[in-house]
Formats: sequence, structure tokens, C-alpha cells
Amino acid sequence: MIVVVSQAWTLDDGFHADEYIRLYTEFLDFHLQHKGFRGRKLIRGVEDKTHFTNLRFFDSVQDYEELIKFEGYGEHIMKLGEHLKPYTINPKEYMEVILEDDFS
Repeated sequence: MIVVVSQAWTLDDGFHADEYIRLYTEFLDFHLQHKGFRGRKLIRGVEDKTHFTNLRFFDSVQDYEELIKFEGYGEHIMKLGEHLKPYTINPKEYMEVILEDDFS
């Protein structure tokens, strides 16, 4: 299993952060359409409440790359982006899951 890790900083820790969370939550249905999707987590900074880390779990990098080609994916990403500070690099990294302890 791989995890796609990306960082995001919202324009503020109020309205824009709330909208980012709302839109990210709505995005789940889109992910559930893909057979290789295994789950996700959205993590928010305690000290900097504008900082979010997205963890999306897939069977493979190829599964994730197929998902981002689905119709409507780019449009939803653009909506999320309206609430984010601009960045110059793509803050995304592919990582392997080596150990998983699930305490939820």
C-alpha cells in the first residue's frame, strides 16, 4: 500500500479553513469510485491551524494516478485551491506504508 502525502496552508484558520475541510469532506464520494482507494486522513496543525496534511491511501501509485485523471477531479482540486495560500512547488510525495497499527 502507498500513501500520497501532501501539504496545504489555508488563507486563514476560520472561513477558508472551514471551507477547505467541507470541500475535502465532500471529495470522499469521488475517491470511493476508484477500486484502488483504501482510505484517507486529513490532519490539521495544532499550533498553525492553517496547516493541513492530507494522507490518501491506495494500493499503488498507478491507482492514484488513474484517479487524478477521472473527469471532475481537476475541477474539485481548483475549488479546494481557492481557499489555499499559493505555493510554487507541488507539495506531494508518494510513500510506502511499512507498518500500520490501527487504534481507531
